[in-house]
Amino acid sequence: MAYIKLDREKCKGCMLCISVCPKGQLKEDKGLNKKGIRPVRFLDKDCSGCAFCAIICPDCCIEVYK
Repeated sequence: MAYIKLDREKCKGCMLCISVCPKGQLKEDKGLNKKGIRPVRFLDKDCSGCAFCAIICPDCCIEVYK
């Protein structure tokens, strides 16, 4: 099963990755990062490893591992 790593501190909360995830494995975190922004978090359930999230992220906050 694939998984992703998110850099919470680099995330600016644009939520573009959430909109492209075909499995719905990303959602807005309840906590804030050091910039006071709600970053995205990975639900860690059924990632297909498609990397759409990493491709669309404008700040390269996401790494996909298969």
